[in-house]
Amino acid sequence: MTGPVRESRYRVEGMDCASCAAKIDTAVRRVVGVKDVSVSVTAATMTVRHADHDDVGPSIVRKVVGLGYGLSPLAGEASPNLSPSDEYACCGHAHGAPGDDHGHQHSHDVRPAHSADPSKIGAAANHVRRAEPWWRTRKGSLTVACGVALAGAYGVGKLFPATEPWIFILAMLVGLLPIARRAVMAALAGTPFSIEMLMTVAAAGAVFIGAGEEAAMVVFLFLIGELLEGIAAGKARASIEALTALVPKSALMEAEGRMIEVPAESLPVGATILVRPGDRLAADGVVLTGESGVDEAPVTGESAPVLKGPGDSVFAGTVNGDGALRLRVTAAAADNTIARVIRLVEEAREMKAPTERFIDRFSHTYTPAVALVAALVATVPPLFFGGLWEEWIYKGLALLLIGCPCALVISTPAAIAASLSAGARRGLLIKGGAVLESIGKVTAVAFDKTGTLTEGKPMVTDILGFDRAEADVLGHAAALEQGSSHPLAQAILSRAEADGTALAAAADVKALGGKGVSGRVAGADLFLGSPQEADRRVPLTAEQKAQVSALHGQGKTVSVLVADGRAAGALAMRDEPRPDAATGVKALADSGLRVIMLTGDNRRTAEAIAGRLGIEARAELLPEDKQRIIGELKTEGYVVAKVGDGINDAPALAAADVGIAVGGGTDVALETADAASLHGRVTDIAAMVRLSRATMRNIYQNITMALGLKGVFLVTTVAGVTGLWPAILADTGATVLVTINALRLLRTSVDP
Repeated sequence: MTGPVRESRYRVEGMDCASCAAKIDTAVRRVVGVKDVSVSVTAATMTVRHADHDDVGPSIVRKVVGLGYGLSPLAGEASPNLSPSDEYACCGHAHGAPGDDHGHQHSHDVRPAHSADPSKIGAAANHVRRAEPWWRTRKGSLTVACGVALAGAYGVGKLFPATEPWIFILAMLVGLLPIARRAVMAALAGTPFSIEMLMTVAAAGAVFIGAGEEAAMVVFLFLIGELLEGIAAGKARASIEALTALVPKSALMEAEGRMIEVPAESLPVGATILVRPGDRLAADGVVLTGESGVDEAPVTGESAPVLKGPGDSVFAGTVNGDGALRLRVTAAAADNTIARVIRLVEEAREMKAPTERFIDRFSHTYTPAVALVAALVATVPPLFFGGLWEEWIYKGLALLLIGCPCALVISTPAAIAASLSAGARRGLLIKGGAVLESIGKVTAVAFDKTGTLTEGKPMVTDILGFDRAEADVLGHAAALEQGSSHPLAQAILSRAEADGTALAAAADVKALGGKGVSGRVAGADLFLGSPQEADRRVPLTAEQKAQVSALHGQGKTVSVLVADGRAAGALAMRDEPRPDAATGVKALADSGLRVIMLTGDNRRTAEAIAGRLGIEARAELLPEDKQRIIGELKTEGYVVAKVGDGINDAPALAAADVGIAVGGGTDVALETADAASLHGRVTDIAAMVRLSRATMRNIYQNITMALGLKGVFLVTTVAGVTGLWPAILADTGATVLVTINALRLLRTSVDP
C-alpha cells in the first residue's frame, strides 16, 4: 500500500510488561498498511506510522482489542476509551482500565489521532489518568471472581465430595477462559509462545491428568501475581506522570488593563500573567516586575528558594514565595519545562541499554527452549525409561510455567524506567538506558570552565583602597559604570547593590576604547580602567604595582580608580567557581574518577580556578584542541564524560563517550548532549554517576533473582521435589520481586 503516511498515537490500557508490548508490536505490524510501530511499556503508549487510509485505523484497533488491551487516542481527539469485550490482559491476565471508572465496556468506534507534531505529546501528557483502587479494575475483579469461585469450589467439594472432579474445573475456567482466548489471539497474531499459551496448556494438561484442584489454584495464584505486578508497574509509571500535576489549571492573564482567569494550557507566548504570593507558576516565563523567592524544588530539586527579579527566568510548576510577580510567558503549555521533561523521559525510556537488548535477544530463544525441554521431560522418560506418564507430564507442565520470561524481560527496563523517573524529578535528565548505563562506566570527566565550573560572569572579589576608603572606591567606580552593559561594569554594579552602596550621579562620562571610562562624580574627576592606563596617567607606587601584580597572578582582572590625579584604589574581578563546584569535583574524585578542566581562557586564570578546586587544567585551548584531548584520554583507556554548556565545545561533546550539558540554559539542557542538568549544579554530575551505578547494581540483582529462582525450581521440579504451585510462584513471585526491587530506585539518594 502506497501513498501518504500518517502517525497515530494511542494510550494502551492494561500493558504492564515487555511481553505485552512485544505481542502488541508483533500483531500491529501484521496489519496491512502499517509502516512502523513503537510501543512504550513505561509510558503506556503506542505510536504507529501507517498509510493514510480509513481502514487502517480500525484494523489496528481490532488487533489490539483482540489481544485484550484497551485503546484510546492521544493528542487531544475527543474520543471515548475503547475497551476490549472482556477483561484487560497483561501476560494473559486481566488488567484494570483506569480510564473506565465504572467498569463499563465501550463499544464506540474510535478513529485514531494523528499527531506528527511532537509538541502535542507534551500537551497530551498534561492529562493525568486518575488511578482506581485495584479491586475496581477489571484485573482486580477477575482475580476476586476467580478467588470466590475457588473458595466456593472448596466448600461445595466438602459438602458434596462427588462433585470434586468437575467443580474445581469450573472454578478454574473462571480465570482461564479469558487467558485461553488471548492465547489463541496472540498465536494468530504471530506470538505462539506467549505466557497465555504456556498457562493454557499447563492448566489443560493438569486437568487431563486429574489435577483439577491444583490447576484451579495455579490459575488463581497466577492472577494474584499479575495483579501485584500491575500495581507495581503503575507506581513506576505514575512517578513521572505526577509531574504533570505540578502545573496549575488556571492563570491570571493581563488583558485590556485588567486581570482575567484563563486556562493555563491556553496561555500564548508573550502573554503577561500575575503570580500571587504562594501560587504555583502556570508557565515558563521571564519576570517583568516584582521580586520574590521561588521554590524550585518541585522541578529542579533545588533545596532553598531562589530569589527572582526582573529579567530572571522562571519555570512552570515552581512555587512563588511572598512577593507578587508579573511574568511574560516564554513557552506554550505543550512546550514548557514540565512538558518537555516528561516528553524527554518518555523518549529516553524507549532507548534500550545494551544489557536490555541482550536480555531481549536471550528471551526470544529462552521461552521456546524451555517449552522444548518441558516436552522432552514429559515424553522421554515414559517412552524410553519406563516412567509413569502422569508423573512426567505433571513435571513437564510445571516446567512450562517456570518458562515464563516475564521476570527476566522486565528486570532491566523496570530499573531503567525507575532511575530515569527519579533522575528527572531531581533535575537529572538522561536520554535513555544506553546513556544511563554508560555514565556509570565513566572513569574521567572533562569540564568546561566558563558557565560550567564557574558562574559564567565576573564578580568583584577584592577592593583595595590606596588613597580612599574601600567603600568610596566601590561607590565612585559604580557611579561611573551606571548604565553600562559591559560584564565588568555589571560586576561592579552588582557588588555595589549587594553592599547597599548609594550611587551619586555621574557627569561627562566617556568610554575610552580599550582603556577604561572617565567622568565626574561628586565634584571629583575620575578614571577607571586598566592598570597600564592608570599608571600612564598617575604613576603607581611599587607597593601598588605589587598588589595589582599579585591579583593578576590569581587570574583576576584589575581595574584601577584614579581620582583628582591620585590613585584612589583598585577593584579585582574574576569569574568565580559555582558554590557547589568544589563539592561536586571532590565527589567525583572520591568515586575514583579523574577530573580535568578544559578551557580557552588564559593559563593564569585557569590554573587559579583549578587550584581552588584541586583539579588539573588545560588552558588556552581551541575547540579542536579540546576534541583532541578527549581523544587522547580515550586512547589512554579512559571512558570520558565531557561536561559543557551544550552549545560551545560541540566537537568535544560529540567526541566523548558521554556528553553532559550543564549551565547552558534550560532549553539547551533539555535538547542537547546525552544527558543534562536542569539546574546546572556541578554536584549533579556525581549524582548521575551514583544513580547509574545504583541502577546497574539493581539490574544485576534483578537478573540474578529472575534466573536464580527459575533455576532452583527447574531442578527441584525435575527431581520431583516441587510441582505446579511452586512453579507458578517462581514465575509471578520473581516478577513481583524484580519490579519491587526496581521501584526502590525511585527513592535512591544520589546527593553527595
